[in-house]
Amino acid sequence: MIEQTGYPIKVVANRTGLSPHVIRIWERRYQAVTPERTPTNRRLYSDDDIERLKLLHQAIEHGHSIGHIADLPFDELNTLVQTDLGSTWTPPSMAPPLPPKNVDETDPTTYIAQCMEAVKNLDAATLENLLARASVEFSQVKLIEQIIEPLMHQIGDMWQDGSLRVADEHLASAVVRSFVGSLKSAYRVADSAPCIIFTTPAGQMHEIGALLAATTAAAAGWKVTYLGPNLPATEIAGAAQKNAARAVALSIIHPADDPHLGPELINLRRLLADGVALLAGGRAVSSYRRHLDQIGAYHLASLEDLRAYLKSAGVAANA
Repeated sequence: MIEQTGYPIKVVANRTGLSPHVIRIWERRYQAVTPERTPTNRRLYSDDDIERLKLLHQAIEHGHSIGHIADLPFDELNTLVQTDLGSTWTPPSMAPPLPPKNVDETDPTTYIAQCMEAVKNLDAATLENLLARASVEFSQVKLIEQIIEPLMHQIGDMWQDGSLRVADEHLASAVVRSFVGSLKSAYRVADSAPCIIFTTPAGQMHEIGALLAATTAAAAGWKVTYLGPNLPATEIAGAAQKNAARAVALSIIHPADDPHLGPELINLRRLLADGVALLAGGRAVSSYRRHLDQIGAYHLASLEDLRAYLKSAGVAANA
């Protein structure tokens, strides 16, 4: 038997100050490190991987974007950090505490304000960097519910009242969509896990809410199939049947007065198998409450409601 050497991700997280899901994101999205894998597919990180992650963490703390530095050779990354820290630089394992950031790391509203400034300046790199930094500082639940979700609500409100340009809204959506997608892909779930479909129904073009909900489900151990936005009932039902989905979750954000959506929801319920639960949430979902009640759909007022459903339904599925 070949002996496996290396450190599990929890040890690496403790030594680098990075959360496990950020380490996975940097690995999967940016190929920042390439750990070994055990026969059971567990990651094992080397000493060199840990030192590289420490350097990347320090570089991010000094304002660099992970997307711009992840593939730098070790020597170049080392030089970059030395330049940032100045002549008092010491190796990562002996480095002193980092200087204060230009944001209050304990206050999500400060991150939101900084992100909004980046959006208004059409500065995608800064927005990406702020989200990456927030993902290091906060738990996933706090990151999603206290930073990303209110940020997108604020952007949506400003876009609808005309105080934000279309280009600003598109840039923010693209960056957040990519970021949340990377969070979702960082989770591995068991093949036996129950499946849930996430999408937005026909006429609903805003998909960030569906992505946030899909990430929440992946973190809860469900097998997630994300279909993107604006799908007709026939396509959603077909995907549910193909994936043997236990539930279909819809995000309904805008518009709140689509006369075609009510009949579309009724048609979707008719096309889904009897055992498939239909869930609906989002800022405009209450506008369609009559139709949702008519078809027996679950009304989710928040991501907390979604987590509660996933926990109870997941336990029932595994009983």
